[in-house]
Amino acid sequence: MVLKFLGTGTSVGVPQIGCECPVCTSDDPRDRRRRNGAYVKGTGASFLIDTPPEMREAALAYSIRKVDAVCLTHAHMDHVAGFDDLRRFNTLNGGAPMRCYAARETIAKMHEIFPYIKAVNNQQGLFRPMINFVDNAEPFSIGGIRLERLEVEHSFPCSGYLLTAESGARLGYISDAHVLPEATLEKLAGVDVMVLNCLRVRPHPTHLDFAAAREYFRRIAPGRGYTIHMCHDFSHRELLAMWRETGLNVEPAFDGMEITL
Repeated sequence: MVLKFLGTGTSVGVPQIGCECPVCTSDDPRDRRRRNGAYVKGTGASFLIDTPPEMREAALAYSIRKVDAVCLTHAHMDHVAGFDDLRRFNTLNGGAPMRCYAARETIAKMHEIFPYIKAVNNQQGLFRPMINFVDNAEPFSIGGIRLERLEVEHSFPCSGYLLTAESGARLGYISDAHVLPEATLEKLAGVDVMVLNCLRVRPHPTHLDFAAAREYFRRIAPGRGYTIHMCHDFSHRELLAMWRETGLNVEPAFDGMEITL
C-alpha cells in the first residue's frame, strides 16, 4: 500500500490569496499546500480520499492516470470541489461508472451539490461523472486494502478511515476533526502510521490545534505520525522542529510525499 499526499493545507490553501506572511512567500516547496486529499495504491486498484479543488492539478503533477474508486470524509467544498473531474477517470476506465464510498449524510449532501451526477451515461452526450454512491457504514475493500470508517467530530459527525494493507500494516487517516471519540481511539491504538490534522497552535472550534494533536498522537502511539490540514501559521521547518521537541515520531506531511506500508 502506498499513500501519496495530494494536498496538506487548510481550506484556503497555502499560500493564502493576498497574504504576504513569511510562510505564504516562502521559497520552500514544502510550504505550498494544496487543499487536503490523498491517492492510495493497492494491489491492482487505486483510489482517492476526497476530491479537493486542486485534484486535477495534483493528478497532472504526479502522473495519476488510474482511479478505481473514491472515499469521502465529508462534503465541505475544500474536500469535494474537484469531484466533477472524476469524469476523466470514467473515460480512462473504459466508460464504466466509479464507486464513491461515503457516509449516508455525505452522500445526501453530494446529491445537493452535484445534482447532475448519476451512475449512467448522460443521454444528451454531455460529459459528466458516472458515480455509484455506496454507504460505507460497513468495512469494505479496494485493491486488497480493507477500509473502515472512523467516527470523528468536526462540529458535526465526520469520517476518518482506518486502512489495513494485505500485509496487516495499518494506517489511520483523519483530515478534519476537533474531537476523536474513545471508540475511534481504541481502533487506532498502535497503528503503524497515523495521519492527523493539525491546523495551527491557536485553538480552533472545529480542528485540532498543535496541543490537541500532540495529545492524540501520544494516546494513539503510532509507529510514525504525519500532520495535514495545516494553515500558514507555521512553516514546514518550524512545525518539524516543534514535533522533534515533543520526542514523538511525528512530522508534517507535504504535498507529493509518499508513505509505503
